[in-house]
Amino acid sequence: MAQRVVLHVGTMKSGTSFLQNVLGENKAALAERGVLFPGRRWRRQVRAVKELIAHGGPGQPPMPADGPWQQMVDEIRAWPGTAVVSMEYLAPRDEKQIQRIRKTFPESRVEAVLTCRDLARNVPAMWLESVQNGGVTGWQDYVAALDARKDLTGSATRFWRHQDVPAIAARWAKGLDKGALSLVTVPPAGAPGDLLWRRFAEVLGTDPGGIALDVRSNPSIDLPSALLLLELNRRFRPSGKGELPPFYDRLVKHQLSKRGLSLREGGGQRLGYDDPWVRAKGEDQVARLRKGKHRVVGDLDELRPLPVRGVQPADIPAEEVLAAALDALQVALTKWSTAGRGQGEQE
Repeated sequence: MAQRVVLHVGTMKSGTSFLQNVLGENKAALAERGVLFPGRRWRRQVRAVKELIAHGGPGQPPMPADGPWQQMVDEIRAWPGTAVVSMEYLAPRDEKQIQRIRKTFPESRVEAVLTCRDLARNVPAMWLESVQNGGVTGWQDYVAALDARKDLTGSATRFWRHQDVPAIAARWAKGLDKGALSLVTVPPAGAPGDLLWRRFAEVLGTDPGGIALDVRSNPSIDLPSALLLLELNRRFRPSGKGELPPFYDRLVKHQLSKRGLSLREGGGQRLGYDDPWVRAKGEDQVARLRKGKHRVVGDLDELRPLPVRGVQPADIPAEEVLAAALDALQVALTKWSTAGRGQGEQE
């Protein structure tokens, strides 16, 4: 059984993709240092956590005896050192679910590391991500919903489920042994590129040096691309409800957006954000986290919101959205041509 099981529980848009890719690309080097990143690929962890969330609780089907979660548990139990599981879907789990996870590893010390970033950067980042996931809520409505008592779109509920850092930290601290939760703050813009990894490695108790950090990241899209996707989503879901086409995740989110529009040459205008409300909310979060007296690797002052430079959707000329649309069409045709070349040659 692993001596330690470290659960990296998010939050979303807090460098999770970067850290997951660093862990995945350096599996062999980390294993030599006594750190296991289970699963042949990180997607195995995703499937395992999704199965955990959907099974074994009140009103849920029983946990499969040989499913992805149990397979991952077995691999961790066979490891003598530290095992780390990284999946941001773990962050919103309630205390009962946290206890279920803890009891899965009765002979190990279960710890959690919560990476977190300031709200001023995360509000626009989460909206951009929502658009890439088929969202139809515009920027102004999205921001207005975050502090509203009535959330007609459900966007605020989804946001705070993953971004109420003090509440998430309190649940995990209560569900684990004293001192088993660590907060890792995401460094501000302009900080050394390896600083987040060095902070994370400190929690793992491993030397941060000698690890390849040139890994694929999760780049954001520019504002014209976001406005293009927003209108595309509204065509797929005119009423704002209903299911997206089955091809959406593979073709639109991943191929068109994350592997296409996010890499536009030169990029376009970026979404900016500065709001007295978010500054006040950020200060409140910092105060609540200080009161919680959690272990912090980094500095809670880095969670104080600062203005994010950029423009608003109303400032984007139609020509820039058209340029994004042409880039998207070029990406789609290029991928289509490459995928169908063999079939076309045979015909």
